[in-house]
Amino acid sequence: MAKTANKQMICEVLMEAAKTDKSIVALCSDSRGSGSFTPFAETYPEQFVETGIAEQNLVSIAAGLAKCGKKAYAVSPACFLSTRSYEQCKIDAAYSNTNVKLIGISGGVSYGALGMSHHSAQDIAAMSAIPNMRVYIPSDHLQTRELTKALLQDEKPAYIRVGRNAVDPVYEEGNVPFEMDKATFVKRGEDAAIIACGEMVGPAKAAAELLEKEGIRATVLDMYCVKPLDESAVVEAATHAKAVVTVEEHAPFGGLGSMVAQVVGRECPKKVLTMSLPDTPVVTGTSQEVFDTYGLNAGGIAAKVKEALK
Repeated sequence: MAKTANKQMICEVLMEAAKTDKSIVALCSDSRGSGSFTPFAETYPEQFVETGIAEQNLVSIAAGLAKCGKKAYAVSPACFLSTRSYEQCKIDAAYSNTNVKLIGISGGVSYGALGMSHHSAQDIAAMSAIPNMRVYIPSDHLQTRELTKALLQDEKPAYIRVGRNAVDPVYEEGNVPFEMDKATFVKRGEDAAIIACGEMVGPAKAAAELLEKEGIRATVLDMYCVKPLDESAVVEAATHAKAVVTVEEHAPFGGLGSMVAQVVGRECPKKVLTMSLPDTPVVTGTSQEVFDTYGLNAGGIAAKVKEALK
């Protein structure tokens, strides 16, 4: 199946919906190109706002439009959207409970060689800490399509983090299990549970396939809904496993691993090992080079599962 970037799929879904829904408005902070929103800006210029490099204004304007009845989609690099405009996300979007969808593009380390200034390795923790703010990190373009369609149906704020590049699909066209705020079981096994989000779901699935060749059966849980976390799915996966491994493109603090460990420790105590980026400025390079350096690939995840099962 051809690869499609998640950010491109968001634009495609919104463009289709905007044919009949004139309340949809997209806003960019000089990011229409990097966010794949140039087609939207050209097709619906009256439903597009360019703020320039002014992320704080981007969120505040989006919130104002939402208060006027618009469905506002604010598109900006995740590294800036989740830090430079954090107060506006907290107050104008979440505290004011406005219908603003914050689209954090080029999330994680997908800006590659631009380094720490352009990496967003803290956004899961930061955005999840805001009351009223939901956090979603879809694993491929097919799931992104379903998530974007679902978000069009509600009026609550949300942060959606997507990568810069196209990745191999986790699911198949015509077979994309999706339920809003419910994690997806990609594979099921009784030896270990691998819980991942975003671009780490693909390597987690590949790791399970490697382990299966060695007689180790692992569950793979796609936790695209980081907040609200699907606690029932975590408990189900952990209960039927000897150990749990979490995988995320994020710092080691306050992210998916921390959330899962809290639930497992409270509800069904098991060993939980977490895999993440290190607590240091990461090496520069392509996403894959960074992942390989820190073992965030199929082989590294499989090795961590075997370590957890010792």
